[in-house]
Amino acid sequence: MRCPFCGGPDTQVKDSRPSEDSAAIRRRRICPDCGGRFTTFERVQLRELTVLKRSGKRMPFDRDKLQRSIDVALRKRPVEPERIERLVSGVVRRLESTGDGEVTSEAIGEAVMEGLKGLDDVAYVRFASVYKNFREAQDFQDLLGTLGGRLAGEGDPVADAAPVEGTPEAVAAPRRRSARARS
Repeated sequence: MRCPFCGGPDTQVKDSRPSEDSAAIRRRRICPDCGGRFTTFERVQLRELTVLKRSGKRMPFDRDKLQRSIDVALRKRPVEPERIERLVSGVVRRLESTGDGEVTSEAIGEAVMEGLKGLDDVAYVRFASVYKNFREAQDFQDLLGTLGGRLAGEGDPVADAAPVEGTPEAVAAPRRRSARARS
């Protein structure tokens, strides 16, 4: 393994152990030339995948790019890193097990959306807005409508909001008092 710091061709493995989910082997390495230390991961790869983009261009599948896009969707969300890793590994395993060496970018996007839908609704909407190239608010409303069955018990924040003073809704609606004001 080439050293990422100095480019030295020979590095030594100092520690090797399975990752948390036993889907990879984590290796700590040291470079004898510069003394740099780094970690590598060894994973099983069932087959070499090629991604067929919407433009017709073909590119090698990049697991790290998939990981980064999922990380962006999940940024600042309360999801454990182990669950994120399981999602990424599951998507990759699903793509590799299709039996075809070529997979469309649409298939990857749909697999990620399906995984995120079960993991975190906010991340699902974030990813979908980029993947489906949302242009207007109606696109978000349509997507949120598909989540409506799961979110039905949570209430509609827009519908539950107090009417703006001076609008016809405010005149017709009785004033709501807060729980503090009632006590």
